[in-house]
Amino acid sequence: MPFPMRGRVLSDGDTPASTGNIANIITIVRILMVPAFVWLLLTDAGQLGPMRYIAAVLFIVAIATDSVDGSLARRRNLITDFGKILDPIADKLLIGSALVCLSILGELWWWVTALILLREFGITLYRMVALRKRVIPASSGGKLKTIFQAVAISFYLVPTWLLLGEWMHWLNAALMAIAVVLTLWSGIQYLVAAYRFKAVDDAAVETPARDSPVSDG
Repeated sequence: MPFPMRGRVLSDGDTPASTGNIANIITIVRILMVPAFVWLLLTDAGQLGPMRYIAAVLFIVAIATDSVDGSLARRRNLITDFGKILDPIADKLLIGSALVCLSILGELWWWVTALILLREFGITLYRMVALRKRVIPASSGGKLKTIFQAVAISFYLVPTWLLLGEWMHWLNAALMAIAVVLTLWSGIQYLVAAYRFKAVDDAAVETPARDSPVSDG
């Protein structure tokens, strides 16, 4: 006769999260939206036709899913090392493709795109290398710069100047300038955090050697 099980009832997040959880699936879908966005934007070729608006909406919807999968992961305890790496990669692919397309269309300076991409993919590459020892999650500064990048790009994608006037070009430039500053600042924050983690790891490795007794042998 089986004994009744006592104790607490398992709820969402009590068991280890699977790599194929809903939060990670949403992140993968965001990555798959990138080719469609790029095709729509470049096919419009700066004509500001229907495809331009569809591309803008697709970008806004895609980047908005970043908060959705993050919220799900935290609320249901679905955070995984795979998700910590995949989520920022998805953001960088979407934002990077938008910046490159805007530069190809002549609507954004190439040096701005190059500067942001150098920071984004450089830090991502470093995170993947550092993954052998530990996963360093995105900082609060990194999340803020992603928000400003998304807002700035959204304003560039939606031709608001057609309705609100040429002054919107100045607003777009100001938003992008803030995004660039935050991008560089968050990169510095990340490198400082990575250096501190490395110092802690090195200290942990060296401590046993210092504490071990000296042999007379």
